[in-house]
Amino acid sequence: MTLALETIGLRKNFGGLAVTRDLSLQVKTGARHALIGPNGAGKTTVINLLTGVLRPNAGRILLEGSDITALPVHKRVLRGLSRTFQINQLYPDLTPLETIGLAVSERLGHGSDWWRVLGTRSDVNGEIAEHLARFHLLDVMREPTSTLPYGKQRLLEIAVAIATKPRVLLLDEPAAGVPESERHDILAAVASLPRDVTVLLIEHDMDLVFSFADRISVLVSGALLVEGTPDEVARDPQVKAVYLGESADA
Repeated sequence: MTLALETIGLRKNFGGLAVTRDLSLQVKTGARHALIGPNGAGKTTVINLLTGVLRPNAGRILLEGSDITALPVHKRVLRGLSRTFQINQLYPDLTPLETIGLAVSERLGHGSDWWRVLGTRSDVNGEIAEHLARFHLLDVMREPTSTLPYGKQRLLEIAVAIATKPRVLLLDEPAAGVPESERHDILAAVASLPRDVTVLLIEHDMDLVFSFADRISVLVSGALLVEGTPDEVARDPQVKAVYLGESADA
């Protein structure tokens, strides 16, 4: 077994509050791994620790066996670790065409003059077109991002993350706030992510979690409660009691 991402005894305190408590998590290479738990369980804090937005008080983070605990955000991206956010982090005045073009150009070392490169290089153009098609954005590719339906904005953020060519992708609630009528494209986009990309998904939507994940970790009060296959987690009495709000005797 090879590991794409691992935490060892990870701990994060905010003052006297322990948000992440000695968390040891292993995500296998190529996995579709979901991290779930009730509100306040510490899931987004874990993502912020993994990506370098927050520094842990203790513990280590390993990316493909290398210790990245002290690395800043941008160096983790260069190592192949990308993420999406609960709330979109997009440029509202740029179009999907320009936004993905910027991400591709930045990865190829043309970030300072991306607007010159856009439209002049066949390799860049082909990759942009591929992302626009895969994430159902061709019909809105020239529209300002601020005018797009929210589901399209979520798709664009996933497309931008994939355009960085990550080996490990962290999806922080990709379906959050998306109307029911737009959720199908989100589900399809997540399901069609390249298999050579390891994915760690944080999500409240259990339909998405159980249709996507081959392994699930349940976080409660910053600590790992249960881990297993979707069937094992669904049957676990602790999960029913703590996460689903059912009696442990049910």
